[in-house]
Amino acid sequence: MASIAWIGLGHMGAPMAARLVAAGHEVHGVDPVPEARAAAAARGIRVAGSIAEAVDGADAVFTSLPRSEHVREVYGGDGGVWATAPTSALLLDTSTVDVTTSAFCHEASAARGFGFVDSPVSGGIAGAEAGTLTFMLGGGADEVARAQALVEPMAGHVFDLGGPTLGIAAKLANNLMLFVSLLGVSEGAALAGSLGLDPKKFFEVASVSSGESWPLRTWYPAPGVVATSPADRNFDATFATTLAQKDLAFAVDAGTAAELPMPAARIALEQFDRLIDEGYGGKDCSLIAKFATADGGVPGFDATSG
Repeated sequence: MASIAWIGLGHMGAPMAARLVAAGHEVHGVDPVPEARAAAAARGIRVAGSIAEAVDGADAVFTSLPRSEHVREVYGGDGGVWATAPTSALLLDTSTVDVTTSAFCHEASAARGFGFVDSPVSGGIAGAEAGTLTFMLGGGADEVARAQALVEPMAGHVFDLGGPTLGIAAKLANNLMLFVSLLGVSEGAALAGSLGLDPKKFFEVASVSSGESWPLRTWYPAPGVVATSPADRNFDATFATTLAQKDLAFAVDAGTAAELPMPAARIALEQFDRLIDEGYGGKDCSLIAKFATADGGVPGFDATSG
């Protein structure tokens, strides 16, 4: 079994690292948040006091971090991964970052003698807990082959997308499709309700018809319809609006660089920006359903609570 360092023990990182512990690996984790460290320790992760301590003797180093700037700092900062990990360790970043940051990590890792694989995931917190995530791997053939074996305990699907940054490219394109689909679900649900359809009945129709989609199955914006819907919990985040806005902004930036118009993605991004401006950046991204209604209200959401 391998010795693995895991940096970032948040809502995704902790359950992913715990799957590696369950598979028999020795996992040393690090996180700046005391509550995250305590929760990780309860899962069998050996909590380290620093990156240097976590990566000491590691066969692989995983990072699961909120934003591109965090990834750059964790790898390149004083006491970071490149400064303290053995060059024999394979580096895998599961964060969703911009393409430029991913390319930087590949290039700087190679210059320092490390193998690096961009390894973003899809499937959310539920997939992390269940070990059914989709991994999208980008890097050199040898490094990706090593990565495939390491991520298997956390994965339902593992894809070798090819060379450097192609994993993150797949993740950004996939999330763009997710958020544009979410717009359609929001507007369709609002229309169905305005025409007098029972939400449960309409969901049953749409889920076996051409309107079927992942956000419909998982985030249908009405309480009592889908067990996983944030509408049943006042839109507490399963995928926070700030993170959705970040991912979609990266996708739109990549499309702009490729001279793509991307009108639907830009509408979705504008709605996430509006949610953040209204103070709902910590709420679930599916709260954009409020912009599909005539009065800005959405079933299951109480703006005065939480």
